[in-house]
Order: sequence, then C-alpha cells, then structure tokens
Amino acid sequence: MITMAVDAMGGDYAPEAPMEALCQAATQYTDTKFIVIGDEARIRELGGARLPDNVEVRHTDVVIAGDEEPVRAVRRKPNSSLVMAATLVANKEADVMVSAGNTGAIMAAGTLIIGRLPGVERPALAPILPTFDGRGVLLLDAGATMDASAENLLSYAYMADAYVRHVLDIEKPRIALLNVGTEDSKGNAVVKQAFALLSQSPLNFIGNIEAREMMAGCADVVVCDGFVGNVVLKLAEGIGLGLFSDIRTVLTQTMSGRLAALLVGKRLRQMRARYDWAEHGGAPFLGVNGGCFKAHGSSNARAWFMAITQARKFIANDLLHKLTVAMGERHVSVPNSELGEGRT
Repeated sequence: MITMAVDAMGGDYAPEAPMEALCQAATQYTDTKFIVIGDEARIRELGGARLPDNVEVRHTDVVIAGDEEPVRAVRRKPNSSLVMAATLVANKEADVMVSAGNTGAIMAAGTLIIGRLPGVERPALAPILPTFDGRGVLLLDAGATMDASAENLLSYAYMADAYVRHVLDIEKPRIALLNVGTEDSKGNAVVKQAFALLSQSPLNFIGNIEAREMMAGCADVVVCDGFVGNVVLKLAEGIGLGLFSDIRTVLTQTMSGRLAALLVGKRLRQMRARYDWAEHGGAPFLGVNGGCFKAHGSSNARAWFMAITQARKFIANDLLHKLTVAMGERHVSVPNSELGEGRT
C-alpha cells in the first residue's frame, strides 16, 4: 500500500481545497493510505462523513507562511504541517509528501530532512508545461536552485530522462538546453560547459533551444537553472491566464461575438483545459531521497487532486529506484575526473 503525507495547511485555499481533493482521492485510490496534517478540528469538519477509513489525521496548527525565510522556518518550526509531512517521508512512515506551501521551505525540508539521492548535489523542481501539440514538456529546474552548475544541469537531464520515460511513457525523450540561441557557441560559461557535457552523454540531447520554441513541442525535456526556469514558468502561466481572459472579453462584447462563442465554445473550453496548469498537477523535486511534490500555491480542489494523482503515480512506478539508477549511469558515463569544480 502507498502511504502519502498531505500538508493540508499550505497554499492559498487551505484547508478547504486540499480536503475536498483528499476526500475524492481517498475514495478513488483505496490502495493508498493518506496521512493528512493540519488543524484536526477543521479537517474533520470539512471531511465529515466523507472521510474514508484510509485517511489518518495528524494534528498541528503551526504553519510556515509564504514570506518566511525557508531554512530558518524549517529549523524553527518542526511541528509545522510542512515539516511534519517531510519527517514522515524521512522516517519511512510515508512514501511521498504533497504540499502547496512555501516552495523554498519544501525544498529546504526535502534537502535537510528527507535528504538527497546518491550522486545528487542539488534537487530540481520539475513541472510539466503545456505545448501546442498536447504532449507537454518537462521543465527543470523551475526554481529550486538559482545558481546551478553545469554538472547540476547534467544531473537534471539524467533524472528528467528517467522521469519522462516512466511517467510520460516516452521511450527516448528529446532533451534540450534552454539558451539565448540555438548555436553551440551561445550562452554564458555555465551553459556552454553544460552543452559540452550533455553532448558527450548517451542521452538523446538535441542541442540548444530558445524559449519561444518550447511550446511548439520541439523537445520533451528542457533543462535550465532555477532562476531562468522560474521566470519561464511564471511567464507561461501569466500569458495563459491573460490570453483566455482576453478571448472571453472579446467574444462577449458584441452580439456577433456572443453568437461565435456559442459555435466555438466547446472547442475553446477544450483548448483552455489543455493549457490549464491545474490539469498538470504538482511538480516533483527530483533528486530528493523520497517522494516530494509541490502543488501550485493557488491550487483549487482540481489542481490538488491532480497533484495527489501525480504523486501516487510517482511511487507506483518506483521512480525513486529508477532515478537512483539514472544517477549511477550518469557517473559512469561522465567520470568525476572530467567534472569541474562543484562536481557531485
């Protein structure tokens, strides 16, 4: 049986949104035990008679706020819902944790409490972004490590290759390096070194890619540092939300627009669903020695349910073992003697 720790206190709509999703997930996934962490009175009030037998409640009213300094908060608040969830994973009482709380605090808890996989120096946040062809692209790092080294980027590529093969069922993922141009000579020193390392690896590395090409489905994995990745992620979210809001405004301004909306409304809703971040669930911290998933801070019940579903699939597919194997292959293919400073 899979055991999942759920931080019910993190996120903009906690605990209502996670509890609504949890009741649905616990009913659907009877092979999974859910340990929900938060204000017990509120959790039981929200769950009521819908709370299935495979749900256990652990009480705490301590929360790490979004504006707290991550490492300090993790160390000073061991009884917070986020840290308690990470501790359950570290103690092997749970296989995976899901939280919509402070991203930095989840990263700190994953690294300091759960620990890192062998050979991993820096974990990476790896969300799936929508693409025009509907396949999606795995972006990493999306905000865990701002100053990644070339060796970190190489590790990200190996972990992403394993993740995409076993979660998205893509036999030979196309891996690209995000850059300011497609030429081999483009980029800063770290990106140029990463390009050389990736070119020497046995991975299906297709070279540099520009940000404008990402949504065209030119690659299955796009690798970059956390600063660049987080900017790309938030820009994509903002464009998606703004674009569909603008389309709705245009179609409702005139009678002809409203008639057009009636004709194409179903197709537009299908299109919006394809680009809705809520449908892509949470993002794993790849490289943490246990399942560690970050749901979007403004996740509604649907987004929470998809994050729980994705986290469950991560454990069911034995991704931790497969990521460990991938990191072993990475060190065999690129011996330590070939790595520069900051090597793992």
